[in-house]
Amino acid sequence: MIHSLSGGIIADYENLIYVFVAFESGEKAWYISPFPQINEGDCVLAPLGRTSAKGRVTRVENVTKQTAPYPVNRAREIEGIL
Repeated sequence: MIHSLSGGIIADYENLIYVFVAFESGEKAWYISPFPQINEGDCVLAPLGRTSAKGRVTRVENVTKQTAPYPVNRAREIEGIL
């Protein structure tokens, strides 16, 4: 992370793992994965609405905050790999 002289952050290049999850209900959404060993095809438990649901990972992306497919401050994390 690089700081400016005024104390603000110029850039943050932290690596994140984003996964695109398809649920049995037909809904699809992007999530951040705290698990580095996640792969396409894995079954996961992820928040969906006010509950959690089982879904399948259809895409895995290694990104930074600047290249994330969904805003980091609005993305939720998957809860576990099943």
